Amino acid sequence: MAIAGQLPADTDRVLVSVNPIAGRGSARRSVERLQDALAAHAIGCEVETDLSAIATRAAAMWQQGRLRAVVGAGGDGTVNELLNRLSPGIPLVMLPQGTENLLAKYLHTGRKPDEVAEIIRLGHFVCLDAGRAVGNPLDGEGPPRERLFLLMVSCGFDAEVIVRLHEDRTGPITHWSYVKPILRAMRSYKYPELRVAGETGDSGEGGSVCLAARWVFLFNLPCYAWGLKFAPFAVGTDGLLDLCTFRRGGVFRAAWYLQALLRQRHGNLADCTRSRVAELRVESSQPVYYQLDGEPGGRLPLSVDVVPRRATLLVPPQWRDRAAEEKAA
Repeated sequence: MAIAGQLPADTDRVLVSVNPIAGRGSARRSVERLQDALAAHAIGCEVETDLSAIATRAAAMWQQGRLRAVVGAGGDGTVNELLNRLSPGIPLVMLPQGTENLLAKYLHTGRKPDEVAEIIRLGHFVCLDAGRAVGNPLDGEGPPRERLFLLMVSCGFDAEVIVRLHEDRTGPITHWSYVKPILRAMRSYKYPELRVAGETGDSGEGGSVCLAARWVFLFNLPCYAWGLKFAPFAVGTDGLLDLCTFRRGGVFRAAWYLQALLRQRHGNLADCTRSRVAELRVESSQPVYYQLDGEPGGRLPLSVDVVPRRATLLVPPQWRDRAAEEKAA
């Protein structure tokens, strides 16, 4: 499939996946408004909450040549789950209902049902790379499992926070939901050493990276919570991932790194290493979690590489043109 294009006009069915936790009542009302907006354009809409049923129904509609898009009504975790369940090539679009909605902000798809309906009607798409992560389950038991991600993967303190957050989750997540798990992690996390090794793609030349760190972040797209820009130049069409690591641990060192990030000076720190990699492996002698797109991933060791053009996403026309220009450059 081309890096960007437009869907055939005769694809006239949409399947909506509603996360029963994220958004709840507001999600239901947004989906109803989306259905009304699509009906005005003679596009049929089915709603489903069961992810297994979504995958089965989407595959059947895709084979029939009728499926225009699968809509993820939820947050970034909803889109991540759909990416991992749907067949390659099936177009995805987000109806934001989460806290950060990083992917929707990056793609400029908007929050309003009418805006999303117009994007679906126009049918412009881009094909972005996905990261592929293979690591141990959260409980450390059983064989490694493979998961795709669109935004980023990280190992260490922030993954510890994400795991604690989801252990206590009972409803929609807000920014305040992070306070308790952050404070708990600050009191108990030991910042174990993370051993990082991989193959780089800097300047089109082969190379390797081998280092020790306490924080590891790996980006497919330049998106992170609270607008922090670890890798502002990450591009989802280059077949590479942008690595950012920090060498030292501790609360005071974390504050130092944060202020440098906010001023976009972290690349100048002797403690910070940045590189572009085609594949990476992260290990530790201690139990350490990793997270994918803001969702619990598992435990180290972790191996990551890139699946080119794995995700087909509906976007505004100007974003499609931008993606084509980035690829040409």
